[in-house]
Amino acid sequence: MKKTLILYTGGTLGMRRSASGYIPDADLETLLDKLLTGIPGQLPEYDFHAFDQLLDSANMQPADWYRIAACIRDRYDRYAGFVVLHGTDTMAYTSSALSFALQGLDKPVIVTGSQIPLREMRSDAHNNLIAALLLSTDETLAEVCLYFNGKLLRGNRATKVSSGSLDAFATPNYPLLGEVGIHVDIDRSALLAPALRRDFQIPGFADGGVVILKLFPGISPFFLSKVLEYSPRGLVLETYGTGNAPTDDKSFTGWLEKATERGTICVAVSQCLENRVDLGKYAAGSALLRAGVVGGLDMTTEAAYSKLNHLLAMDLPQQEVRELMQTSLCGECTLLH
Repeated sequence: MKKTLILYTGGTLGMRRSASGYIPDADLETLLDKLLTGIPGQLPEYDFHAFDQLLDSANMQPADWYRIAACIRDRYDRYAGFVVLHGTDTMAYTSSALSFALQGLDKPVIVTGSQIPLREMRSDAHNNLIAALLLSTDETLAEVCLYFNGKLLRGNRATKVSSGSLDAFATPNYPLLGEVGIHVDIDRSALLAPALRRDFQIPGFADGGVVILKLFPGISPFFLSKVLEYSPRGLVLETYGTGNAPTDDKSFTGWLEKATERGTICVAVSQCLENRVDLGKYAAGSALLRAGVVGGLDMTTEAAYSKLNHLLAMDLPQQEVRELMQTSLCGECTLLH
């Protein structure tokens, strides 16, 4: 019989109340055994693995992404699929990062969690967990997915859109991979094509040295210069619309040009949930292009950040990183035709 590995990293799903608020509960395995035992012949068998340090996802670091990826790599041939239990705050970052670390998957990795702990009344955890387990042995799913509230999403296309609704995640620039309601409906046309070979990439040093800067009216070149002062290896710039920035002030683009010349790879994404960056559409965007900024196509901030971090952590040549940021490695962006 097919077997799934459940990886418990922390997060709301497994939390319990404490005097200081919700905290990770180390005894989740016992609770799951009670809940999942006795569902006849429907769920796959599973093993449970809890990480030594359970984290609220707000405390997740790039090293934790690769710790999860390494755990999956080391146990890959023993299971039909994997379910990663994770907090919602940075779930989209981890889902994206896992997709780049585990390129060439030929089985599902389903990341899920909940908005309300499993121990609480009205919890969404039970349904999310049951559906994730069912999906974890679907042989047509060969990618990192995020499952939440009836929706199966591509992991590196997802973004958190609500902290107060059970419908917490969406993929604004990509269709759903599937929906779980009365029936389980998978959109086969939206899935990644099977990879020709496994290409797991887990760097020894996890932090690629990337920062994110969101543009706002009134942002000054001095502020930008301070962000760039310590020479980050990568900068994800959240621009307006299709990739616009306050480029009338030549010193603004001047700082970006200096950063590019020093080796910082600058990538522009859009603050808009939908659509894509096209740095050549407006003069305010083409000035970024001339300064050496790379257009991030229709990637989410989470995908752009984790992808740029991954490529830099892999210590690839700068020109290769720039080219790969505009290449779809595992379905994270839509290429221009």
